[in-house]
Amino acid sequence: MRILFIRHGDPDYALDSLTEKGHREARLLAETAEHLNLGECWMSPLGRAQRTAAYSLERTGKTARVAEWLREFSASMDLNMSPELQRAYPDAKKEGDRYLKRNVVWDMVPAYMAEHPEYYARDGWRTSEVARCGDMEEVYDWLTGNLDGLLAEHGYVRQGGYYRVERESAETITFFCHFGVICAMLSHLWNVSPFVLWHGLALMPTSVTELFTEERQQGTAWFRARRIGDLSHLYAGGEEPSFACRFCEVYSDPEQRH
Repeated sequence: MRILFIRHGDPDYALDSLTEKGHREARLLAETAEHLNLGECWMSPLGRAQRTAAYSLERTGKTARVAEWLREFSASMDLNMSPELQRAYPDAKKEGDRYLKRNVVWDMVPAYMAEHPEYYARDGWRTSEVARCGDMEEVYDWLTGNLDGLLAEHGYVRQGGYYRVERESAETITFFCHFGVICAMLSHLWNVSPFVLWHGLALMPTSVTELFTEERQQGTAWFRARRIGDLSHLYAGGEEPSFACRFCEVYSDPEQRH
């Protein structure tokens, strides 16, 4: 079994589409699509993912199914419930004296996360302040439950922390989606906290992450990455990777996102 996770191109969030750079990135990705062996394709319902997928689907003559659960990781939280969490998200917006509901749960400052070991534990985050003040646990389980359901259709059934092989398969499933949701799916496949991947990985626009099963014991499968965040298609086309997903390399650089 093989899985490809492909992030959308440089985003225009206001229009839920791609910037001109994002379209160039998606076209360069499409030039490699035939060699990627996309297999069965799925995509997010959001425009930026669908615009990205369109170039590769047209190039290969494939179609993709839309899955609502591939929408960007949509958990939200209410900072008004926790003065402690207000330190974790210093850029949170207010309306009057109250914080607006926040939808990007992973963008806490690293110093806060480092002081709270529950965010590093496989299931510890479920007892965290973020989980208490929002619906992250429900959204995570909905996402991973749908992923497991799809893998089961292909013969790989979740059992504890691994997959039981009911039917061997060398098929490929490709997901065109988003950074947050890719990291959440990877965390489930690898039995680690999603916060570790949200803070440890920077999957740039149109990056390709490729996993294979390893079946070292008959009937037991584990997903292992051969490449993570590959951008070779951009380098081959002379296109500088987008900065989207990253924060400032040095704090004194005002041109980069803080």
